[in-house]
Amino acid sequence: METTTLEGFYKEIATLIPEDLNKEIGHFNVFNIEEVHAKIKKNPRLMPYNRRAYYKISLIRGRSKAEYADKVIDIETSALLFATPKIPYHWIPQEEGLSGYFCIFTADFLIQNKSGVVLDDLPIFKPGGYPVFLLTDENVEELMYIFRKMAKEIASDYVYKYDLLRNYVLELIHYGQKLQPATALYPTHTASARVSSLFVELLERQFPIESPHQKLSLRTAKDFADRLSVHVNHLNKVLKENTGKTTTELIGSRIIQEAKILLKQTDWNISEIAYTLGFEEVAHFSNFFKKQTSLAPVAFRA
Repeated sequence: METTTLEGFYKEIATLIPEDLNKEIGHFNVFNIEEVHAKIKKNPRLMPYNRRAYYKISLIRGRSKAEYADKVIDIETSALLFATPKIPYHWIPQEEGLSGYFCIFTADFLIQNKSGVVLDDLPIFKPGGYPVFLLTDENVEELMYIFRKMAKEIASDYVYKYDLLRNYVLELIHYGQKLQPATALYPTHTASARVSSLFVELLERQFPIESPHQKLSLRTAKDFADRLSVHVNHLNKVLKENTGKTTTELIGSRIIQEAKILLKQTDWNISEIAYTLGFEEVAHFSNFFKKQTSLAPVAFRA
């Protein structure tokens, strides 16, 4: 089971929780894959990290696979992988003895950089791509040098080390953007099940709603299809085959489930609940809720 918080990640992977974990400046750390892999050998399917919380850049040396929606990228030697909290992907080792590095960082970490970089505006982190880059020996040597500088710097007592580490992260991002993404893509017999699984992951990632200021970002079938880089008709067909329900029905069912929880377990007014669940008008929410439950939200709450 994947860790779901930064604290959980460190309890499972690291020996000490960094002092800066909850500071407003954001969070950064770098890891040696061999050392981490030895600690998670009991669960080798995925590199554990919280995709809700942070970005990740990995230099993988060894045979592995990266799954994006209904595609698989086969990595025979070495690759540079970029992961964003907004797009689920799976990395699967295919052999023992993998090596390399990976770093994790929150969006807030780079906001401190005076360059004004907005991560989600960069091509390498946009939906619809496959940010996996197969590497030459020369690429590996250059990237290993950057990661080693990161590992050395984070262990130092240099006052401005995080400013320097931000520059190293940007160097990795720009290095990746200059490379050609892997094109050895092929569907597998499990593609349909994988798309269904990733849809559910994206859907559930938005819950629970914990604040009246929180708002669902993915509300329609097209929203989910775009994020998963598949056609909306394909997504609907896959979900119908695997669950017996359409994309819209699954989204609606989960929203109703959350609406019932918010109505019964919070003192938020109906307008606030409607907003958090993505309804611009209270009347639209009331009509939706009544259609699904035969009760008005006020009557259900009573």
